[in-house]
Amino acid sequence: MRVLLVGAGGVGTAVTRIAARRKFLTHMVVADYDLTRAEAAVAALGEQGDRFTARRLDASDGGAVRRMLAEHRCDVLLNATDPRFVMPLFEAALAAGTHYLDMAMSLSAPHADRPHEECGVKLGDEQFGLAGRWEECGRLALVGMGVEPGLSDVFARYAADELFDDIEEIGVRDGANLTVEGYDFAPSFSIWTTIEECLNPPVVFEKDRGWFTTAPFSEPETFDFPEGIGPVECVNVEHEEVLLIPRWVDARRVTFKYGLGEDFITKLRTLHELGLDSTAKVTVPGANGPVAVSPRDVVAACLPDPATLGDRMTGKTCAGTWVKGTRDGKEREVYLYHVVDNEWSMREYGSQAVVWQTAINPVVALELLATGAWEGRGVLGPEAFPARPFLDLLTEYGSPWGLREEG
Repeated sequence: MRVLLVGAGGVGTAVTRIAARRKFLTHMVVADYDLTRAEAAVAALGEQGDRFTARRLDASDGGAVRRMLAEHRCDVLLNATDPRFVMPLFEAALAAGTHYLDMAMSLSAPHADRPHEECGVKLGDEQFGLAGRWEECGRLALVGMGVEPGLSDVFARYAADELFDDIEEIGVRDGANLTVEGYDFAPSFSIWTTIEECLNPPVVFEKDRGWFTTAPFSEPETFDFPEGIGPVECVNVEHEEVLLIPRWVDARRVTFKYGLGEDFITKLRTLHELGLDSTAKVTVPGANGPVAVSPRDVVAACLPDPATLGDRMTGKTCAGTWVKGTRDGKEREVYLYHVVDNEWSMREYGSQAVVWQTAINPVVALELLATGAWEGRGVLGPEAFPARPFLDLLTEYGSPWGLREEG
């Protein structure tokens, strides 16, 4: 399989380190707007880097993306950029006739009049709007194939296929006990994406009501995470799983809750109150005259790059899916989960836990597509495919998952 990887940040770099150990990969072009980042990702592979090439690429330039796909005879485009570039890359892959895979979906827009009650444009709406064209050309766009969304959706499909006869509720629950030495505020993932997820109105799905929204940080609950992480307060956050899971898995309610913590929530609210979460550009003085900048991009530039924090980070991160329903006429609750210890991921791969946990899942999916264990066409989420091959291969990669019976 020949892959164009767009984005050589923390997740993209971790993708190269994981993929370099797998034989299914024929060649990977590592492309980034900053050529030095792409070159650094390839150089870090050492002798394993002979199947990798670094290139400069502007993800917003559809023509350039199509030319690179053609020049390197790529079978699939793997998008490891932030969600702003989903649609340009998604459309470029469609036009080029290649498959496509991402870890975050096209952006949402709140309802104009009732943002905390009704959905406006939902996450992924733009992509699903083009599903017919993907089906017609016989190509696959596998969307939301990171860890959350991604592995969490695979867990939902596994629960429906093998653990439950009837599902009342599916709730994705994410928590960690990660700390970063020397920083009072250092998000372990892209702050641009974190702001987008956490300050947009969260979406909830109920079978009798469909999709609807609530206020940010609503419905707080304490969830006890496994492997020593312990109790973490989680709140509703906008996330793709709520938009994906109900399309393929029959459940009466679907939610996503993130363990943010009071301090993190306070800082996000402050950014919002000051308008620093905005993506609309403002004009500021510059050395050579006025410069137009996005406040959110300024916030991101002022914070440390999450990819560089691994050496100062300690603790574990947990992604998982809690499911409640019945099996053989009896009530059942389980939590399917995946935990990564930062000390382990740094030692084994040189990548901090959160970006590594995100990166492993698209590589597993690519291998399943390369071998034919997964196949499809159109715009599909992870839960559209059988879960067992994915979970077995994830374990083969040396990163096992767990199942905890609740109650």
